[in-house]
Amino acid sequence: QVQLVESGGGLVQPGGSLRISCVASGFNVENYALGWFRQAPGNEREGVACISSIISSSSGDTIYADSTQGRFTISRGSAKNTVYLQMNSLRPEDTSVYYCAAEPGYCTGFNEWDYWGQGTQVTVSG
Repeated sequence: QVQLVESGGGLVQPGGSLRISCVASGFNVENYALGWFRQAPGNEREGVACISSIISSSSGDTIYADSTQGRFTISRGSAKNTVYLQMNSLRPEDTSVYYCAAEPGYCTGFNEWDYWGQGTQVTVSG
């Protein structure tokens, strides 16, 4: 079965950093773009970052939400089914449940996604 499992969330002070991870299984991950989304209480889900399939013509290309570009970095791990989100200069408004997701091919935006993880909580406070 298809699974995307996030980990690494937790509590961090404003200005701090956190790295969250997602491990995907049950499908050919190399054929898919991988992305991060987030949803805070009372808000709709929003796209954060995306990295394209490693076998697409846009291999390794990334896109970021305007609110996170320059602070967050998405990357694939040496394990090809793993994706990371490095978050720096964190702000209280970054507090959300963060979800990883997958879509075929390359990143075109944050609207068409096939598979979703269960989420990991990130809280910025203190």
